[in-house]
Amino acid sequence: MDTRRLILVLIFTFSSFMLWENWQKYNQPKPAADTVAATQAAGAAPKPSTTLQPGAAPGTPVVPTGVAATAETFAISTDLLKATISSQGGDLVGLELLKYKEHDDKEKTFVLFDAKHQYMAQSGLIGDGLPTHRSVFKRVAGATTLADDAQELKVRLEAEAANGVKVAKILTFKRGSYVIDVAWEITNGSDKPLAPHAYFQLQRDDVVPAGETKMVSTFTGPAVYTEADKYQKVDFSNIADNKAKFAKTADNGWLAMVQHYFVSAWVPKDKTPREFYMRKLEGSNAYQAGLIVPVNEIAPGAKSETSVTLYAGPQEQAALKQIAPGLDLVVDYGWLTVVAAPIFWALQAIHSLVGNWGWAIVVLTIILKAIFFPLSAASYKSMAKMRVLTPRLMQLKERYADDKQRLNQEMMKMYQTEKVNPLGGCLPIVVQIPVFIALYWVLLGAVEMRDAPWILWIKDLASADPYYILPVLMIISMFIQTKLNPTPPDPIQAKVMMLMPLIFGVMFLWFPAGLVLYWVVNNVLSIAQQWHITRAIDAGSKAANDAKA
Repeated sequence: MDTRRLILVLIFTFSSFMLWENWQKYNQPKPAADTVAATQAAGAAPKPSTTLQPGAAPGTPVVPTGVAATAETFAISTDLLKATISSQGGDLVGLELLKYKEHDDKEKTFVLFDAKHQYMAQSGLIGDGLPTHRSVFKRVAGATTLADDAQELKVRLEAEAANGVKVAKILTFKRGSYVIDVAWEITNGSDKPLAPHAYFQLQRDDVVPAGETKMVSTFTGPAVYTEADKYQKVDFSNIADNKAKFAKTADNGWLAMVQHYFVSAWVPKDKTPREFYMRKLEGSNAYQAGLIVPVNEIAPGAKSETSVTLYAGPQEQAALKQIAPGLDLVVDYGWLTVVAAPIFWALQAIHSLVGNWGWAIVVLTIILKAIFFPLSAASYKSMAKMRVLTPRLMQLKERYADDKQRLNQEMMKMYQTEKVNPLGGCLPIVVQIPVFIALYWVLLGAVEMRDAPWILWIKDLASADPYYILPVLMIISMFIQTKLNPTPPDPIQAKVMMLMPLIFGVMFLWFPAGLVLYWVVNNVLSIAQQWHITRAIDAGSKAANDAKA
């Protein structure tokens, strides 16, 4: 197999993998509602298994009927968030991230929790007569905007339960943070001990967020992390089919709802027993993923409190690491994490020096090119030598067109005589492929690229080039590279190689500008290096021929 054929195989293999992976994500069949097992009505609270509290089987919660679909809401504002809280359940039914813009309309603030995707953070209590996420709460008067001199803002909602039990739900918002503490305060006014459970869940439909395409897509759906089972992503379709596999119980870990660039996650206190669950809501395309934690037994006349941390914001890896072990894994690099993690670290370090993510990509590309300079040089030298030999190979092909065995023998003899390895141009490329793919996932998954400008017309490195200038430059650079490479002896291969720049260029029309910028810079540097080496080899070959003459 000659060099060009191997390169062609590698390119088509990588392209086919990406296309198939994204095709699968966007064309998974959605099961009909009447065939889905284990569906649950939106008004029902989950039931914990007895493993969470041995010997005690909690009763079915009382769910109030006649709750208006349009419950009263009120807004809470901090320096980073604008949250909408509903009197029904005291749930977070809206959440704007003030430092981020919508993908399709940069004049609007990005909305994470919203009615469009039925996306909200819900919580409630499990126990006879205790309020659930469908119960009506009354807000206690207080501030709705974080004061300039305050570090946190508390919102208190109260509800009456059966048998004289009083319940309060307290949400604490913090300055400079996307963390919201959600606490339940229970006062047992009955004459019997109370041993309830609390549940915390995220509800969302299965529609991918704006900006995802068949060419560029990432995982959207729930995920669970425990120390024993590590990071587990769960497809919505598997939940609908009742085939979802994930850790069910642990005394550590968290549960999240993941989408491109952003995440919401419930994180209980460490060593607190928890039970994870996921379910599809009956008659809709919405899903609930949550966890249940026990509340310490409350004696008559006593009061108890339990709380869980909610993170709802961007996938900033440094911040996620501080909140919970493994939470930074929602920025999923797959099997290339070991390579991608140091690449992202280097990209951040460069950005801290240059102050612009676009120029950070350019500098990182130059550094990677310098690291792989010896391998690239070996590859280009091999290609240059093969280019010199191409006319002689064509002569052999014509001479031994009817004798393939003799043709292969003569070609191998020529390679040995000229000290050329036909695979020498490919092996260095193969070594670099994992690094290039890892960099692809880093640039695709880094929320830091979102709304980050470079120069002139590039206002958002996470969106496609609005004028397609970078994709066109990439096509031109790939075409130049093709011209510098040896012409394949096979006419069909030669035509395919000439079409490759156009094929890749069309694919890159929908890629984020940051990714295309990397490829353009890499191609320009490759062209410069390859042209220099090819010119040197050609000059040496000409000198050798003149000497023989």
